[in-house]
Amino acid sequence: MSRVTDLSTYRLAVPEAPDLFGYRKYWAKRLTPAPLLPMSREEMDALGWDQCDIILVTGDAYVDHPSFGMAIVGRVLEAQGFRVGIIAQPDWNSTEDFAALGEPSLFFGVTAGNMDSMVNRYTADRRRRSDDAYTPGGQGGARPDRSVIVYSQRVREVFKGVPLIVGGIEASLRRTAHYDYWQDKVRRSILLDARAELLVYGNGERAIVDIAHRLAAGERIEELTDIRGTAFLSSGAPPGWTEIDSTHLDLPGRIDPHPDPYSMASPEGEGTACEAPAEEGVKVVRFARRIPRTDRARSIIRLPSFEQVRDDAALYAHASRIVHLESNPGNARAIVQRHGKSDVWINPPPIPLRSAEMDRVYELPYARRPHPAYGDARIPAYEMIRFSVTIQRGCFGGCTFCSITEHEGRIIQNRSEDSVLREVETIRDHVPGFTGVISDLGGPTANMYRIACKSKEIEAACRRPSCVYPGVCSNLNTDHAPLIELYRKARKLPGIKKVLIASGVRYDLAIESPEYVKELAQHHTGGYLKIAPEAIAEGPLRMMMKPGVGSYYRFKKLFDRYSKAAGKEQYLIPYFIAAHPGTSDTDMLELALWLKENGYRADQVQAFLPGPMASATAMYHTGKNPLRRVTRDSEDVVVPKGLKIRRLHKAFLRYHDANNWPMLREALKRMGREDLIGSGKHQLVPRYQPRGTGQAHEGRRDVRATRSKRFRTQHVR
Repeated sequence: MSRVTDLSTYRLAVPEAPDLFGYRKYWAKRLTPAPLLPMSREEMDALGWDQCDIILVTGDAYVDHPSFGMAIVGRVLEAQGFRVGIIAQPDWNSTEDFAALGEPSLFFGVTAGNMDSMVNRYTADRRRRSDDAYTPGGQGGARPDRSVIVYSQRVREVFKGVPLIVGGIEASLRRTAHYDYWQDKVRRSILLDARAELLVYGNGERAIVDIAHRLAAGERIEELTDIRGTAFLSSGAPPGWTEIDSTHLDLPGRIDPHPDPYSMASPEGEGTACEAPAEEGVKVVRFARRIPRTDRARSIIRLPSFEQVRDDAALYAHASRIVHLESNPGNARAIVQRHGKSDVWINPPPIPLRSAEMDRVYELPYARRPHPAYGDARIPAYEMIRFSVTIQRGCFGGCTFCSITEHEGRIIQNRSEDSVLREVETIRDHVPGFTGVISDLGGPTANMYRIACKSKEIEAACRRPSCVYPGVCSNLNTDHAPLIELYRKARKLPGIKKVLIASGVRYDLAIESPEYVKELAQHHTGGYLKIAPEAIAEGPLRMMMKPGVGSYYRFKKLFDRYSKAAGKEQYLIPYFIAAHPGTSDTDMLELALWLKENGYRADQVQAFLPGPMASATAMYHTGKNPLRRVTRDSEDVVVPKGLKIRRLHKAFLRYHDANNWPMLREALKRMGREDLIGSGKHQLVPRYQPRGTGQAHEGRRDVRATRSKRFRTQHVR
């Protein structure tokens, strides 16, 4: 339903937020907490509930653990006094499961789960996966493609008048018009396809708690237009606002005024005002090189419309650039994008949680186990994380192929040391099967705990997409001392034999603190440490916004030295991405030779998967570089597209697999590098072909690919 924002209640000018747990508790607080959030009427009856206030629908199995998004949202809402029910992995072929808990008094919340349902269901080659780590028994097929849309449609069929809110990573990353890799086209905002009143993006605790209390106080959902981290349909800006028109490549320039796209913006210059073409009383400003000086709380940036970005690749890249530049909660403006006759209005990102709020979120009364309805069935994702502890959120790395920054934000949100240690003790004392080994202390990355900008003022004004590319920012405090101290205290707790670090180590940051690398190598590595250079050539690294291979060598030198000093034989396991935008065949050949020279033989390789909203996805779709100003004649990006070239790039990473040798020989001849065919140490693949490999293998693979294509044609929406 479209609406006009009420200027009198718009509260986005100052990036402050009330205490997440400071709201007056809802009346049902006396009936909570529940041992586990109910999944059936029988469980509701046992709790003395006649009705749920909020029902959450998720594509994951219900595991009451703080690594599962719906458990966090459910327990946070429960802590506010609301009765929360869970509908997990419902049968979407009918409405029966969606009606199982009855009608909620406030709203339905719908999510696909911890992963985008398409990423969860299909490989980078668009093949259907046979497993699902978030499902009992690891079985695939327990959720539909585009789960948010399908679940929302079923909810609407049963409860037409109940407010519907969508969230989670699938909704978060599809909040604007977005390129969909599986259909190879631009889709409109998921808000319209789900027919929801509100979309919550990013870490949603602040938004969902505010929504719940305001609905409980009698406000209509159409009035909730001022909540950070939300999107809704609007009929346009209200009078008194300034609209910054960024719908044309020939008018807007770069959003930040400095020539270096990674520099922080300086004070804004003046633009050129025009008459408002649509809403009366709305000032429309177009700018040539700088955003005009306007009140951020009363100005919006208008992106090219859905129809424009659908039909014009350059405008899509331009819109992607703006969305990423407007991601700092300290200075982001609201964004609008026209879809047909309605605007999708996206409020600025949520304010990060304070440490005290993070502590309470992660120390709510989670059962820390799957719901008993699953019996003894194993849930692989739970098995992987049940002995791990989240210590931070967010990532300021800005890697273009990753969506963590777009979802969780680039400002690191930290738990206190005491809270982390209490959770370690809880795992030790209450989680069945614990053997004394904490499998991970981390988050999106291993080593950004309590690392932040040295100046809050600079942090609030900064518009750099990364704090560590093209080099570590001089304003970044890279002190690892708090993390080192946390490691030491955790491993000294009684009953704790080992604390491993399984999250990705940002090695270009780690080398700023040799003491951290020493601590990691000597106490927290179990023989192998996985790190992710992703590439070694300048072309793909620049498009990824990843450091050069020199940082890897420096980290490896420190890691090897400290491992040897501790008398340990330990190894780094580097990860690489095949077929990333910016990667040529020559780049992959260089990487294959590097892998052989260094004795690496990858068992599994990862091909670039263009997920929604990522900057690298915009490169893949458009062939343009949204890290810089986008014009008709701006830089073109080499994009490895098509099954054949993507297979070749993966084959380079697995140069040692005889099944790949025919393909590699053909490519080397085409590239004029036949000198690399042979059995010498300096050569990549031999001339001989072992019996039973190569062509026969390729034939079987081609049959599977054909079957996969047939399935996609029939079943992908």
